[in-house]
Amino acid sequence: MRSSSSRRGTSHRRTPHTPRRTAAVALAGVAALIAAAVQGGTAIAAPEKAPSAASKATPGSESVRLTPAQRAALIREADAAKAETAEDLGLGAKEKLVVRDVLKDRDGTVHTRYERTYDGLPVLGGDLVVESTKADATAAVVKATRAAIKPATTKTAVSAAKARQQALKAGEAGEAKDAGINRAPRKVIWAANGKPVVAYETVVGGFQHDGTPQELHVVTDATTGEKLFEWEAIETGTGNTVYSGTVDLTTTQSGSTYNLTDGARGNHKTYNLNRGTSGTGTLFSGPDDVWGNGTPSNLESAGADAHYGAALTWDYYKNVHGRSGIRGDGVGAYSRVHYGNNYVNAFWSDSCFCMTYGDGSGNANPLTSIDVAAHEMTHGLTSNTAGLNYSGESGGLNEATSDIFGSTVEFYANNSSDVGDYLIGEEININGDGTPLRYMDKPSKDGSSKDSWYSGIGSIDVHYSSGPANHFFYLLSEGSGTKTINGVTYDSPTSDGLPVTGIGRDKAEKIWFRALTTKFTSTTNYAGARTGTLAATGELYGTDSAEYKAVQHAWAGINVGTRPGDGGGGTSFENTADVAIPDRGAAVTSSVTVSGRTGNAPSNLQVAVDIVHTYIGDLKVDLVAPDGTAYTLKGYRTGGSADNLNTTYTVNASSEVANGVWKLRVQDNAAVDTGYINSWKLTFP
Repeated sequence: MRSSSSRRGTSHRRTPHTPRRTAAVALAGVAALIAAAVQGGTAIAAPEKAPSAASKATPGSESVRLTPAQRAALIREADAAKAETAEDLGLGAKEKLVVRDVLKDRDGTVHTRYERTYDGLPVLGGDLVVESTKADATAAVVKATRAAIKPATTKTAVSAAKARQQALKAGEAGEAKDAGINRAPRKVIWAANGKPVVAYETVVGGFQHDGTPQELHVVTDATTGEKLFEWEAIETGTGNTVYSGTVDLTTTQSGSTYNLTDGARGNHKTYNLNRGTSGTGTLFSGPDDVWGNGTPSNLESAGADAHYGAALTWDYYKNVHGRSGIRGDGVGAYSRVHYGNNYVNAFWSDSCFCMTYGDGSGNANPLTSIDVAAHEMTHGLTSNTAGLNYSGESGGLNEATSDIFGSTVEFYANNSSDVGDYLIGEEININGDGTPLRYMDKPSKDGSSKDSWYSGIGSIDVHYSSGPANHFFYLLSEGSGTKTINGVTYDSPTSDGLPVTGIGRDKAEKIWFRALTTKFTSTTNYAGARTGTLAATGELYGTDSAEYKAVQHAWAGINVGTRPGDGGGGTSFENTADVAIPDRGAAVTSSVTVSGRTGNAPSNLQVAVDIVHTYIGDLKVDLVAPDGTAYTLKGYRTGGSADNLNTTYTVNASSEVANGVWKLRVQDNAAVDTGYINSWKLTFP
C-alpha cells in the first residue's frame, strides 16, 4: 500500500463523540555506589548523607534524545569495541559480548547494555551494563550475576527429548490448553541464579487458562534433568474502558482510502483481529478519516482508542525521556484489538513486537484505555532494556514498571475525560462494585497485592508482588498520609509507621526510568531496585540531595532498607569480631548481649548483617533469640551468586524478651566458596 506525501500523507483524523465521549479505548563518585543486589534482605546500597535543599537534575547527567541514526552509530561503535570491552572486564577467553541497547548522557557518558555468550552458547542471566566516560572506558559495571561464567562442562548428560517432555508438562499445568513446543530445546548456559550450568531452554506455546497465548520458557539442567526455572514471556495487564472524548489520530491516506498507520510514530499500525486469536488481523481502513462512534459495538472505536493510547505512550517516552520508540530505534510496534471472545485481558508479546487487547466480559468493555496501552507498551520497553525476568521479584518489578509508566502516561495525556491518577483499571468495574483493579497508594486494598516487601514475596503472582514497587513510586512522588489529587483521595501508609515526604512525580519518573535503562538487569530484585534507584538519583541530583534522602525514606516505607541515619536513631548492639565460616561445615554463631531494655523486642527489630563470602547462595543465616527461637533471615540457595552479604533485615520479634544473648547463626551448605562473619548489629528503633 502506497503512503502518499504532503496533503495525502499523514493526516490527523478526529473521532466523533456519540454521546459526547468516544470510546477512546483503554490501560561524581556515583559509580562507586552501584552494587550487586542480594536476594532475601533489605540492602543498604550507598552511603547515607545529609540532605540539601531540593535540587534540579544535574544537566549533564540526563540522557540526550538520540535519533535512530545516532543510536545505530553508537551501537556500531560498541560492537566494534566489544572484544576490547570484554578484556577490560576480565571476561574469560570463551566469553563474548553482544550489544543490545545504548543510551548517552549530555556529559558524554554512555551506558551500553550487553548480553553474553560462553563457548558460543547464550548465557541467560549474564547480561550487564557498562558505563563509560571520556576519562574511563569502563567507569562502572552493573551485572545480572557476579559469578564467573565457568560452567563445569558444556557437555549434556540429559537428552533434549527429556527437556522437551519436562517443558510440555509445565506448559500443560494450570488448565492451559493446546500446549505444544514453540521452540525446540536449545542449549544455553543458565546463570540467572546459582552457579552457571549448561542447560536447555524450551519454549511451550498454546493458551493459558484465561485464553491468553502461552509462551512459557522452561530451563532444564542439562546434566541432572532438574527444572531450574520457568517464566511466561507473554506479559499481561488488565485495564479499563475509558472514554477519552474526541481525540486526534495520526493516520495515513493511500489513494482514496485511509488507514490506522501512524507515520509520525514509526509507522505504528492498528489491526482488527475480529475475535480471532492468531495472526495479525486486518489493518483498520476506510473511505473517510472518521473512526468509530464511541460505542464498543462499533469495532472502529476500540481501534481508535488503541491507536490513541499508543501515540500518547510514544510521545511520552520521546518527550519526557528522550527515547524514540520501544527499542529506541524509531520503529513502531503494532496493536491488535478484538482478540478472542469475552477475553478480559491485554498483553504484550516480544515475538510479534505488538500489543493485543480483548473486549472484556460480554465483549462490552474493550481493554484499550490510556493506562492499559501504556502498560503494555512499557512491557516492550522493559524487555528491550533491563529485560526483567517475568517471575519472582524481578517479575514483580517488571509489572510495577508497567503500572508506574501506565500511570505517568495517563498524567502526561492530560485528558479531561480520563484524568491522571494512581489507580489501575478504575473504570472497568471488573470487581462489579466500581472499585479499581489496583491501587498504587495502598496496594493491599485490592485484596491480593502487597504493600511492603517480605522475604517470600517472590513466590506470589507478579501482579501482586508488584505492589511494593508501585507503593514506593507513589510514596516517592506524593508522600505518605492523606492527599487529594485530581479529585481522588489517597491515604498511603508506611511499613514502619514513619512519614515519607514526596519529591513530585516529575522527578520520581525520571529516577525510575534511569534506573530501569541503566542500572537494572534481568535478575534485579527489590534490594537491587533500591540500589539502582539510589545510584540513578545520585547521578541526577547528587548523593547529598534531598531527592537522594527521599528515595531512602520511600524504600524504607515499604520495608526495603533503612531510613537515612540507620532508621532514625534507636539503640544498637554490635559484634565486630570476625568469625570464620567453615566450608560446607557446621553452623557458627556470633553473639551480642542486649541489656537495659524493658519488655519485649519490637516488631521492627533491625538486623544488620555484614558477611564476607565468595558465594552467598551457599549460606543459611538465622537470628537466634535468647530463648532459642530461630528466625530465618536468608535461606540456603537464595541470594544468587553475589559475593558478600551486606544487608539489613527487619524481624518481628515482638514475642521475644528483649534482654539477653542474641546470636547470628550462619552455615555454609556447599563446597568450594569460603568466608567469615565480619560484623552484625541489632538496632532497637
